[in-house]
Amino acid sequence: MIKEGDKAPAFKAKDQNGNTIQLSGLKGKKVILYFYPEDDTPTCTEEACNMRDNFSLLKKKGFIILGVSPQDEKSHKKFADKFHLPFSLLADPDRKITMAYGCWGWKKLFGHEYMGVLRTTFVIDEKGKIEKIFSKVVSKRHAAQILESYTNE
Repeated sequence: MIKEGDKAPAFKAKDQNGNTIQLSGLKGKKVILYFYPEDDTPTCTEEACNMRDNFSLLKKKGFIILGVSPQDEKSHKKFADKFHLPFSLLADPDRKITMAYGCWGWKKLFGHEYMGVLRTTFVIDEKGKIEKIFSKVVSKRHAAQILESYTNE
């Protein structure tokens, strides 16, 4: 299980625009890497729109935002265009990134158990280490959750 202070697992994936994004290319930047279950579903949309609405503030504070879910580039493109998302959504159809970060596991919905993406956010520092982990994400105020954790230091 990944902990704060650990080296962030390397990744390389295509975003909704066909650009290849890899962690090694983001050295020197602070990255918000957020894992979400599925494009264009209510809670995931709420989270993405909250990040969108706070994008300028997060960018001003030096953060780069990357969303990750198992859908393909085409699905991400449709989702990003529909909700005017100004950040990259990484396609992870083989769940390699999701598994490397420990974000695939058992979930429960209406008493039914199944395997799926565990909504989790990692803040990776400029040197590629995990600075913060958010496992109890509040989708409609997630940007504030992140920003408040830096204010209270």
